[in-house]
Amino acid sequence: MHFQFRTQGVCARQIDFDLDDDGRVRNIAFFGGCNGNLKAISKLVDGWLPNEISGKLAGNTCGNKPTSCADQLAIAVMQAQAQRQAGR
Repeated sequence: MHFQFRTQGVCARQIDFDLDDDGRVRNIAFFGGCNGNLKAISKLVDGWLPNEISGKLAGNTCGNKPTSCADQLAIAVMQAQAQRQAGR
């Protein structure tokens, strides 16, 4: 299932990703933000479960911002997992 998440408070404006049949996050793409760093994050967590991503990235901040692109990814995948479970 494909998801699009509009970020808040960060340079990236959107995160797209898929949740595959076994609940793993795949094909993460950030739009905007620090291109090289976000590509690296996407590759590193590809195939992880939402709770694994959240456990590592939630609460990460950027500069003086209360969030970061990584934190926004953690929020996005947990919301997607909840939406998917609610739809079952």
